[in-house]
Amino acid sequence: MATIYPADHLTLAGQPYSMQEYYANCHANGSLTLIVLPISRHTQNILHSPSHSASISVSSDPPAAARARVALMGSVTLLPDDSPESEALKDCYLAQHPDAVEWIPGDDEGAHVAYWGIFDPHTVYFVGGFGDEHYIGYVPLNLYQTASPFDETDVGSRFLKQEASF
Repeated sequence: MATIYPADHLTLAGQPYSMQEYYANCHANGSLTLIVLPISRHTQNILHSPSHSASISVSSDPPAAARARVALMGSVTLLPDDSPESEALKDCYLAQHPDAVEWIPGDDEGAHVAYWGIFDPHTVYFVGGFGDEHYIGYVPLNLYQTASPFDETDVGSRFLKQEASF
């Protein structure tokens, strides 16, 4: 995840801050679920941003230049403590990150105060691998939001076929 230090920061105003963050894919439209911790530098930057903006990179494990990756630019919305989605988000999140059990929102005995957040992308930039063989460029948001899961080995040919419509 990447965020920007707020304008009133004493030494790093306007500077980017980037560090790996957990997210979970719990939404059919490609939005991502976050655990938002007030102690986190990212959270502090997001809450001080008028648009609550952030960017998240998604890549292969392990990352490799020849493999597909995507940068998602968007905004974070905090969910209220009593959100009807909370239990489903907890189940989904812990299925993907069982080690996050100590940080789950609503746990009075948790390690930190935490909230559920939803990251909603507004811009998608895709790098399919090396440029002469794979699509590199913006992906229309509606295509991203309606895409179904697919085999990573098919990613390059799928986007090359649709490049003409971008």
